[in-house]
Amino acid sequence: MTVTLEVSEGVGTIRLDRPPMNALDIATQDRLRELAAEATDRDDVRAVILYGGEKVFAAGADIKEMQVMDHTAMVKRSKALQDSFTAVARIPKPVVAAVTGYALGGGCELALCADYRIAADNARLGQPEILLGLIPGAGGTQRLARLVGPSKAKDLIFTGRHVKAEEALAIGLVDRVVPAAEVYEQAHAWAAKLAQGPALALRAAKESVDAGLETDIDTGLSIERNWFAGLFATEDRERGMRSFVEEGPGKAKFV
Repeated sequence: MTVTLEVSEGVGTIRLDRPPMNALDIATQDRLRELAAEATDRDDVRAVILYGGEKVFAAGADIKEMQVMDHTAMVKRSKALQDSFTAVARIPKPVVAAVTGYALGGGCELALCADYRIAADNARLGQPEILLGLIPGAGGTQRLARLVGPSKAKDLIFTGRHVKAEEALAIGLVDRVVPAAEVYEQAHAWAAKLAQGPALALRAAKESVDAGLETDIDTGLSIERNWFAGLFATEDRERGMRSFVEEGPGKAKFV
């Protein structure tokens, strides 16, 4: 298998395993979509890590595979490509990307699908598709611009340059930079903590932010309001408020 899902103590790790560079060929893309759906449906998965291993996250698409595709073939394939990444982005649970080594092209686009990105201090990220006479096709022009702003996104997309971890942190492309040996450990700690949280409230928070970014402020506030009121029907809300009143903040045990 080029991608696997391993689950332990509420944390599901979606692991890319296609040596040497985790190139994202069609089979890997399709497997990502399948495992994103599985992580979404499984109750024992409460948070997710995207991980490519100790040496590399993913160095992009399989160029040899794409080279033989003509316009007609890519018209047929491009939606399936985007759908695979969108399935990851829409996992209704906290998702963290543990980025080691290269995260380029499709690899960078996959990291963009996470809610939070922890990068190794030797990581390199970028969208080099322009160097092939292309543009990003798995969400890069959209998710990157929404994350770092249109000007910075255009700089990366127009030039195709790689950014080191420090610059990625400075522009908001990643959220934390740690020693390479600690990337997965730190990502797991982030995910494990959230796996103990109120699952429906975390889903509500994620969907409110993500859906709100795609619409106007009034519609976004309506989305937030509906989720907020709806959570008053949950046992976790009862537990959280009761614990706050009786024991103080941060001590609730959610179910």
